[in-house]
Amino acid sequence: MQKLKTICLLAIAATLIPACKSPQKAAMAPLEAGIGTPAFALTEEEQRKYDYFFLEALKMKEKGNYDAAFDLYRHCLKINPQAASALYEIAQFYLYLKQPEKATECIKKATQAAPGNYWYKRTLASLYLSESKVNEAISTYEDMSRQFPSRQEPLMALADLYNKNRDYPNVIRTLDRIEATQGKSEQISMNKFRIYILMKENKKAFQEIENLAKEYPNDMRYLTLLGDVYLNNNKPEEACKTYKKVLAEEPDNAMAMLSMASYYDKTGQNELYKQQIDTILLKSNINANAKAEIMKSVIIRSEQSDKDSTQVIAMFEKIMRLPQTDAQLPMLYAQYLISKGMEKESVPVLRQIIQIEPSNPVAYMQLLSYAVKGNNYPEIIRICEKAVEYVPETLEFHFYLGLAYMQEDRKEEALKTFQNGTAVANEESSKQLVSDFYCIIGDLLHEKQMRNEAYAAYDSSLAYNPDNVGTLNNYAYFLSVERKDLDKAEEMSYKTVKKEPNNATYLDTYAWILFEKGRYAEAKIYIDNAMKNDGGASDVIVEHCGDIYFMNGETEKAVEYWLKAKEIGSESKTIEQKIQQKRYIPEK
Repeated sequence: MQKLKTICLLAIAATLIPACKSPQKAAMAPLEAGIGTPAFALTEEEQRKYDYFFLEALKMKEKGNYDAAFDLYRHCLKINPQAASALYEIAQFYLYLKQPEKATECIKKATQAAPGNYWYKRTLASLYLSESKVNEAISTYEDMSRQFPSRQEPLMALADLYNKNRDYPNVIRTLDRIEATQGKSEQISMNKFRIYILMKENKKAFQEIENLAKEYPNDMRYLTLLGDVYLNNNKPEEACKTYKKVLAEEPDNAMAMLSMASYYDKTGQNELYKQQIDTILLKSNINANAKAEIMKSVIIRSEQSDKDSTQVIAMFEKIMRLPQTDAQLPMLYAQYLISKGMEKESVPVLRQIIQIEPSNPVAYMQLLSYAVKGNNYPEIIRICEKAVEYVPETLEFHFYLGLAYMQEDRKEEALKTFQNGTAVANEESSKQLVSDFYCIIGDLLHEKQMRNEAYAAYDSSLAYNPDNVGTLNNYAYFLSVERKDLDKAEEMSYKTVKKEPNNATYLDTYAWILFEKGRYAEAKIYIDNAMKNDGGASDVIVEHCGDIYFMNGETEKAVEYWLKAKEIGSESKTIEQKIQQKRYIPEK
């Protein structure tokens, strides 16, 4: 027998639902009340043995010992070949072993042994379908629908199967049976309408929807639906009469008003169409969802014809002059303006969205993108301060707020903002972004001479993203400046050089670590590479270059670099001494 390591049932096996919720009950009473009568009876001793081995099989299965469980179920069937519970269980194993024929045979026997068990028959029908035995599945579902009249699933399955077989009369018959128990509904009536159309029995098709409207005479939705059916099936006059009937009863019925607009559109009455759309959009009692859908159709219509955005914008402006309690239409308007490249015009609309819906992250993000593009730090702060209040879970707002504070030299507020950001981070937050938060926290803490706290922040940053080159570089450099943990610093710095071999800052850090470790010849190679990659613009890199050249015995070159560093603006406390004494003097 094939080795069974794990039971991962095929999709069809999901339908194998036990007849009894408790496995122990199934073992003690192989046939529930009402399930059926076994073909042959067991002696008391045989029944006791069956119960014992069945329970042992269940235990083995729960422990994951599937080989033993399989053998025990087979032993149960030797005791009682028609035991429905054992047949059901062993069928799952045959499915896993990709022997669907044997699985089907077992479930078929189980249904014969327990003909009153709904779940066994449902499983049998599903297995037939998995083997493309559609007729057998239909027969099983028909049997179930008669045996279990209160259950709707067999009838729903039959309607679907008959439809796939294009057996339309049986689809109608089945839908009628469903309707008899559920009552008339839009879904069933529309399905019957569709089937009658396919059968070319148009009179019956329209009669179906008419009957639905008559069934619910006070629900104008169904009468409007009838009008839509007329309109979509080339009966515009009947559609118009139906819509007018609805509007006579309910003049502000949004669904009927919109359907009337569709009628004007389909019959080429453009002016009436525009008037109808205006009427709907400017009515205060029409909900925002309906208006948004209308404006979407107006936009699509415009894009497919003259693409005249002025008319669309004029329509939006009319709507915006009305009191807005929902952000849907302003959002649609803002998106339309942005799509037309009218960013400046979209700003007041986006601000209006935030007034209506202060927790709308999309509007904040769009306004933020404009402020970032213009390097407008006060505006970034204004937007993000409100955003972090109402949408604290969006880390990007904390991030840009912190950066803007730093640009405005508000370091304490920046530090607090980044710390707040890490506090609201969760499992779904971007690990790279959280890592950047901790990196900046480390930089700010180090600037405050809180070195241990800074290094703890860097460790947190690397825990979220071990390859954060910014963290690796800064951490390594600060360690080298303190002349501590140089092996760790070298390892971190080397990662940055491998990732970005042309980055002057990273090359300089690595060169300086090698310098501090006394490996001057190697340090010279990396500092030269840093200088070749625009490092000459940095007073720190140029001064380091002088230090490294001095230690390599090139004093004159070293002095040249120190002089250049001073010219650029070096703030080193020892630069003057180096130049005057023509020797390297370490910083204290």
